[in-house]
Amino acid sequence: MEVSFTLVNTAEEIAETVRLGARIWREYYVSIITMEQIEYMLGKFQSVPAITEQIHHQGYEYYMIRHEGTPVGYMAVRPEEDKLFLSKFYIAKEHRGRGYASRAMAFLERLCGDRSLGAVWLTVNRHNAGSIAVYEKMGFRIERELVAEIGNGYVMDDFIMEKIVAAS
Repeated sequence: MEVSFTLVNTAEEIAETVRLGARIWREYYVSIITMEQIEYMLGKFQSVPAITEQIHHQGYEYYMIRHEGTPVGYMAVRPEEDKLFLSKFYIAKEHRGRGYASRAMAFLERLCGDRSLGAVWLTVNRHNAGSIAVYEKMGFRIERELVAEIGNGYVMDDFIMEKIVAAS
């Protein structure tokens, strides 16, 4: 299975990421949060202007996950001191359960090794049992809870999870 992780840089690549993200969010998160909150969060965090700002001014790196050239998901990371923050990690519904998450985690662990980072951490909605189970299977542990206001009356009610990785 040929899987690649390509850095998102161009306006066209950002637009492709936004389209994939909107499709995944609208399909997946409707069982966890309202459609109104999904649309708000897509605009605030996953729109072309938001992702462009994150890449060019906030230190985020977006990676498109491709299988034989077809986009199957994406992730966004940001190095922070001695850890890697996994900000976004999404696989399209029709591609879940095929090993892409495991391959992506191996890619992230190599990134950590190359950059002498000792852990990967993330936030995940406390009610997102499916993703929490996947992260735990990959070796993440819940460290603490985090409730953060994100505007428009919405909050993110999350767990912070972390996985220690071997530094190279």
